Amino acid sequence: MAFDELEQIAIRYAMHAVQSDNNGDRIEALEHYKKAVDLLRKLVEISPNYDLNKFYIQRAFTYQKRIEILERTEWGRGGSTQISKTRPTASREEQPSLSKQTATENPNVKWSEVVGLDDVKRVVREVIVYPIQRPDLFPLGWPRGILLFGPPGCGKTLLAAAVATEIDAEFVSIDSASIMSKWLGESEKNVANLFNWARDQEKKGRPVIIFTDELDSLIGKRQAEIGGEVRVRNQLLKEMDGIIGKNKKIHIYVIGATNKPWDLDAPFIRRFQKRIYVPLPDKKTRLELFKFYTKEINLRPNVDLRDLARITKGYSGSDIRDICQDVYLKKISHLFESGLAKNAQIKPNPVSISDFKKILKTRKASVLPHFVPAYEKWISILQAM
Repeated sequence: MAFDELEQIAIRYAMHAVQSDNNGDRIEALEHYKKAVDLLRKLVEISPNYDLNKFYIQRAFTYQKRIEILERTEWGRGGSTQISKTRPTASREEQPSLSKQTATENPNVKWSEVVGLDDVKRVVREVIVYPIQRPDLFPLGWPRGILLFGPPGCGKTLLAAAVATEIDAEFVSIDSASIMSKWLGESEKNVANLFNWARDQEKKGRPVIIFTDELDSLIGKRQAEIGGEVRVRNQLLKEMDGIIGKNKKIHIYVIGATNKPWDLDAPFIRRFQKRIYVPLPDKKTRLELFKFYTKEINLRPNVDLRDLARITKGYSGSDIRDICQDVYLKKISHLFESGLAKNAQIKPNPVSISDFKKILKTRKASVLPHFVPAYEKWISILQAM
């Protein structure tokens, strides 16, 4: 079958999947989503240098997430639905079309899970938590656009999830793939519907957090834009203006996270009234991270977590989590390979300092050293604006 023909079939499957999903036909939607994902992946394999591959990969990922949600759905009498691990918030008619691909979640992340970052957590509380608790103490209102920027793996997503739990907010995570709708041409409607739904929830007394990870992929600087991208970006600007306008005291927050703040378009930067730098962990925080991630691991007395914190300068929080995970996986792998894991009474041997150092020989910091000065330079540019 020719590439062009395969591409058209993939598009048709995707369109049928979204239409069936909108109509509440779960079985048919699942069938067409799966076929669309298979064909999109095949297109990427057949022509790895094709211009639209990045878009197809994003769409396949988005459809796969929707498949997982639909497969977790329990259908009751009369076609009613309950999605496990997802808070039911509004009726099918009230939900925006965008939420069919990015479900409202209850992240259930506690502040204690955001290790370190005390200064960052304090600022987040000031701009989100305190206005929820005592709005009467904020006669000038409060920021509703919050930008979290810094190296990858330092806790930006955890922060957004933790504050959503703290204020018991509706939490919606979106990305460029879930907003852009190349085939249906409804991208700007997706944005409008999402914010309309958020305003409805806020009127009912529920705060809403709209979280966008990798914000630069959605509102980054563009050398050339197609019409759909321009309309989406303009709609997003309009919606953000609507929630951050003068004397508005609504509890709808747009939290954006990016590893590349210098790629953001200037008009959007102005909409994020509070810009918060989430840095790499310092030595004290690295020690707290090692304590946090090894609290359920049996360590030998020779494991000095302070020394591990010292030699992991430049490592992110996710790097340290992965190191602890790798060390423990190495320790228990022989139980499975030998068949001893079948005996629940047998436990892995304690982890030693040499186990950590073996992993550290091959696992280097994921953040390149030249990135940190780039963030500091961008902060200085912001201050001069």
